[in-house]
Amino acid sequence: MSKKKQKLELTWIGKEKRPRLEPRILVEDKSLSYSAEPSKTEITQELFEDQGSEQPKPLNDNILIHGDNLLALKALEHKYAGKVKCIYIDPPFNTGGAFQHYDDGLEHSIWLSLMSQRLEAIKVLLSNDGAIVVNLDDSEMAYCKIIMDEVFGRQNYVTTIVVQAATGSSFKTVNTGPVDVTQYLLFYAKEKKLFNYKQQYTLKNKVDLQHFSRFITNPEDSCKEWLFRSINDYILETLGYKEGSIQAKWIKIKKDFGDFAPLLVEQRANEFAIDNAHLVFETKTLQKPSPYLNKLILKSKTLDYPIHVPRDNHEDLYLLKGRQIYFLSKSVGEIDGSKGAILPITTIWNDIPTNNLPKEGGVSFPSGKKPEALLRRLIDMTSDEGDIILDSFGGSGTTAAVAHKMKRRWITVELGDQCETHILPRLKRVIDGTDQDGISKVVDWQGGGGLHYYRMADSLLKKDAWNNWVINPEYNAEMLSEAMCKHMGYIYEPSQDIFWQHGHSTENNYIYITTGTLSNEQLKLISSEVGSEGSLLICCKGFIAKTNEFDNLSLKKIPQAILHKCEWDHDDYSFHINVLPDDEEEESKVEIDVD
Repeated sequence: MSKKKQKLELTWIGKEKRPRLEPRILVEDKSLSYSAEPSKTEITQELFEDQGSEQPKPLNDNILIHGDNLLALKALEHKYAGKVKCIYIDPPFNTGGAFQHYDDGLEHSIWLSLMSQRLEAIKVLLSNDGAIVVNLDDSEMAYCKIIMDEVFGRQNYVTTIVVQAATGSSFKTVNTGPVDVTQYLLFYAKEKKLFNYKQQYTLKNKVDLQHFSRFITNPEDSCKEWLFRSINDYILETLGYKEGSIQAKWIKIKKDFGDFAPLLVEQRANEFAIDNAHLVFETKTLQKPSPYLNKLILKSKTLDYPIHVPRDNHEDLYLLKGRQIYFLSKSVGEIDGSKGAILPITTIWNDIPTNNLPKEGGVSFPSGKKPEALLRRLIDMTSDEGDIILDSFGGSGTTAAVAHKMKRRWITVELGDQCETHILPRLKRVIDGTDQDGISKVVDWQGGGGLHYYRMADSLLKKDAWNNWVINPEYNAEMLSEAMCKHMGYIYEPSQDIFWQHGHSTENNYIYITTGTLSNEQLKLISSEVGSEGSLLICCKGFIAKTNEFDNLSLKKIPQAILHKCEWDHDDYSFHINVLPDDEEEESKVEIDVD
């Protein structure tokens, strides 16, 4: 008898309780949807054109959803599964404190269940080459990483980034340990082998002049004739100190400028090195050279001039005294209009200012708002213009605002009132171009585009006075058709000419939804129009016919056809619900209690 396969996993009370989500439809509130002036939209329209597509994507193809984020993720699944390039979420940290806009003091097991459910729903929306970043502090970060290992696969873990989110001056009156100023970004790819990470850089304050201390004075000549000179010696000469050795020049400048002399020379040398980075160099040891290069390295040790090594598929090499000439130009770049020495970003981010955040976006969101610069970096490293960015914990709307300014499409979900009091006003200012805070100036944002404001529709089924499930009277024919298409797995695309074509799953496979009762004669007429090459699923209140009489028709009654598909009339799966099991039996099945 074979043993049951075991796996490494985190268990908690209520883990196995999974909600059977109703795939709700989204209803647009056109009074709150918003677009820029036509001129602004036209100017930037081309940024959202599909490659090779005749139809451009509209710049206002952005979605703000007011409603429960778990239901919203399910509602988006039908249209957006596998299409979202980057997902950033900043969920409640479960610190035990009470935030103004969130109840952040949740039972540990509840937090784990709710996060697990949302991560599973998010994975469905993420494209195969996409990535997700979850922002947490150390209250639940370690546990969340284990959940993400389970959901996304440990092999798809990219890294954990440590962000300095406060300063030491932000300490509390009582500290039981070192002052906590960090948050964590858990970074996963959907499929790591397909994910294309875009390297990001930061500017250094100055060039490392101890290593990059020389430059080539005659680069136009053959490398055998190159002459090298000390940068400091050249700077001293430009300052008027031309006579004597370099030591003598230093004695003279220190006599004239005192303690300010080294700083003056360093400043001028730094400017020169950046402006002439293609001439400034250091020498490095070549790592794992080929046998051919080894011979050239040995040869160069005997020469007083560089050896030029042309290479077909790589940059040419210059060898000097057994070492590679490494030019500063490889380490100089321009970031936001400032040119200087650059370094690839590491997993420690302490260069993003956290002050003046209350001003960003023109909305106040104490203890919850993230810097626009942080989101800009994350979006830059994971996506391209026109890609879809998703944030299912909308908060103050930072992700949507930054994505919009960076010419991405976006989807943001928020259950709280701040969806209208914070996010919508902020995004209107972005669209108008009046928001010039955050990253607006560095990306030259002038406004444009728009958004669609959606509310979650009520449940499709409600119980009547006799406790029977019936179609919600709030649903009109159009809403019912769209909802049934979702439930039955069809694309909602009603025909303008053929009344029985409400949607399709393949080219010749259609669906028809009606609240009427269909007679045998009506079904005969529809069957003849569908033809022998097509098939039609009919969802109706009732029918008077033999179900096997029409080969190209399938008949189902509503609501009976969907009664057992999901949970009905459940509107709130937010971070306020209690998901712990009531019976002691289920609790006894738990292997490890992390409560």
